[in-house]
Amino acid sequence: MDKMQACGACDVGSIPTGDTKKFNNKMISLTSHIEEYPKIGPAYVKKLKKFGIKTIQDLLFYFPQRYDDFSEVTSLKKAKQKLGETVCVQGEIIEIETIYTFRRKMAITKALIGDDTDEIYVIWYNQPFITKSFKENDLISLAGKISINDKEGIFLNNPSYERIYDFGKIEELTHTGRIVPIYSETRGLTSRWLRYIIKPLLYMFAESIQETLPEEIIKKYKFLPIQEAIFQLHFPETFEYGDAAKSRFSFEELFLIQLNVLKERIKMMQKSAPALPMNTELMKQFTDSLPFKLTDDQRKSAFHILKDMEKTVPMSRLLEGDVGSGKTVVAAMAALSCAKNEYQAAFMAPTEILANQHFSSLTKLLNNFQVSMGLATAKTYKIFRNNKTFEVSKKSFWGDTENGQLDIIVGTHALIQKGIEFKNLGLAIIDEQHRFGVEQRSHLIKKKKVVPHLLSMTATPIPRTLALTMYGDLDLSLINEMPKNRKKIKTIVVEAQQRKEAYEFIRGQVHDGKGVFVICPKIESKNQQEGSQIKETTRGSFIPVNYHFLDMKINEVKAVKEEYEKLQKDIFPNLKVAMMYGKMKPKEKETIMQDFRDGVIDILVSTSVVEVGVDVPRATVMMIEGAERFGLSQLHQFRGRVGRSDFQSYCFLFTTEESHQNRKRLKAMVEHDSGFQLAQIDLEIRGPGSLYGFQQWGLPDMAMQGLSNIFLVEKTRQAAKELLEKDPELNQYPVLQERLKSFQKKIHFE
Repeated sequence: MDKMQACGACDVGSIPTGDTKKFNNKMISLTSHIEEYPKIGPAYVKKLKKFGIKTIQDLLFYFPQRYDDFSEVTSLKKAKQKLGETVCVQGEIIEIETIYTFRRKMAITKALIGDDTDEIYVIWYNQPFITKSFKENDLISLAGKISINDKEGIFLNNPSYERIYDFGKIEELTHTGRIVPIYSETRGLTSRWLRYIIKPLLYMFAESIQETLPEEIIKKYKFLPIQEAIFQLHFPETFEYGDAAKSRFSFEELFLIQLNVLKERIKMMQKSAPALPMNTELMKQFTDSLPFKLTDDQRKSAFHILKDMEKTVPMSRLLEGDVGSGKTVVAAMAALSCAKNEYQAAFMAPTEILANQHFSSLTKLLNNFQVSMGLATAKTYKIFRNNKTFEVSKKSFWGDTENGQLDIIVGTHALIQKGIEFKNLGLAIIDEQHRFGVEQRSHLIKKKKVVPHLLSMTATPIPRTLALTMYGDLDLSLINEMPKNRKKIKTIVVEAQQRKEAYEFIRGQVHDGKGVFVICPKIESKNQQEGSQIKETTRGSFIPVNYHFLDMKINEVKAVKEEYEKLQKDIFPNLKVAMMYGKMKPKEKETIMQDFRDGVIDILVSTSVVEVGVDVPRATVMMIEGAERFGLSQLHQFRGRVGRSDFQSYCFLFTTEESHQNRKRLKAMVEHDSGFQLAQIDLEIRGPGSLYGFQQWGLPDMAMQGLSNIFLVEKTRQAAKELLEKDPELNQYPVLQERLKSFQKKIHFE
């Protein structure tokens, strides 16, 4: 977990939460806002709210990310023999003072403590308030590293500390002398402060928290009750208790996700869809018209999709295939079948470039089948009819859509804007939207009695655990095979000393008429470098958690411009280099991409925001700067932008940072060309939050940890299935029912 986020377990909404307690003459309850708690001042309220912590209950369900083991208290004599190690000691303060060094402008607090075995000096830096908190003869518990210098000799360096009133009483200890929780932090919000705030609240309210899980599930899997689990997760007596609590909450979060997706599936199965019979002869004519032969996986996927569309139950299918595996052809078969059954098909893409590309591909694939098509983006409206493409007005375009004169409508989110009506939508195809399918279909369905079939497509390989969890309401079709004429892309890791040789090779490719992609990561701002974590979005671009969006865009442009200027001026002065970034106007991007396809541009520099599905057959080189800063699935998608012809293609991974993890990840890129294998490796190394951007969806940390565990995922899915079979509306489980409603508001698959 690398992002500060209140755990989803706090999303309990209107669940009854027990008693009101008196604190400092003020009545508070679990549902009280954090500003009502006297220990939390305005500055902290602002910091906490920034990360979704609004109530007392939210605080209690903000779980630690790891623990420090300070449970072994050692004597001072033994501690002094453990140079360089972190130890926990307890003793009496013999003397304490703070001095100020004018040359270094630093406050140094120095104390001498003793027990019945020895004495040791303790030093803290820039914490002069410690002198006001402690005085001679006070008992103190400390945890820190044993260091040595010429002046003090052996001393305890900048340790954690707390006052004690007796030796060895664990219940008195919060920061030392026990297993100590460490939380995700941000500037001004430390684990020490969070422990100080959370621990008394646990004593006040843990017993008031109502159980979410059904009693039969708790008994079956021998889970800790929620009241005990929440205490043990924050302040475990042993690591075994902490693991038991973590297992319980991981199960709970995944269980809620499974209930959510399975209920969605049940709800959709109760609706009606148009029956669209498959015309076998038409499909044969289509496949015969192709300049290539379909792979076995393409044929199987198309058959499953077309058979699903024959039913009156809405199809809910995810078509998953590697970059360049031919998903668009399969989608074209589905759209053609829909159109020839006199229903409309909507094909939604996430960006204008991809929408234009899909429109272009479909007009070529279907130009002999007498279908009319339209393209709708933010500012462009085109119609393809009688083998001709022409621009029309927005009003005319949507008029033709509403009157049923367009069979297949391709577009961006323009397809679901307010006021848009289809005459008889039979199929919705949604490309590269990951889990967007449910949300987008709800817009397309509106209040219609007959709903369209849904085909979602993704080039992001999904390990089985994720498919069972996040896509549990969708049937899955896989395209594992690549077209037969494709050569394996050669992937090479380029160290700093090998750059010149790589540049020469790239120059040779350009002289042979080939195109070169260059991807560069965003430049970090000072704010970012000082502690804002980075998360990866579902489209693969990096977004800082605590970072102004405008700054991100500026840095994106800066990164591209710097790389562009370096390549144009210093490396390839005689070649035509261009740049493209997300902030550009759609028309500019479209012109640049067309020039790159036509060979007017030799080298195109862009950030990760440029679409993964972009098809440029003449491009044979993918050069990735700072490759270690991207995930494997992202690198694999970049690599998939080349190798789209029968030319040999290459992917150069330029790297500057050496680490064992980086070497392991980049080695995997060289050794594997399967996106599914790489996705599994990436999941194991980086975790699902970074890999798939699920943190953006509001998924709790416990759920994200659990997504890596196939046994846990299958267990929660089975438990959810059994419960819904017995009680589809969860009427027998009112607390779980309310919790699920609130959970659905918090997680957003969009």
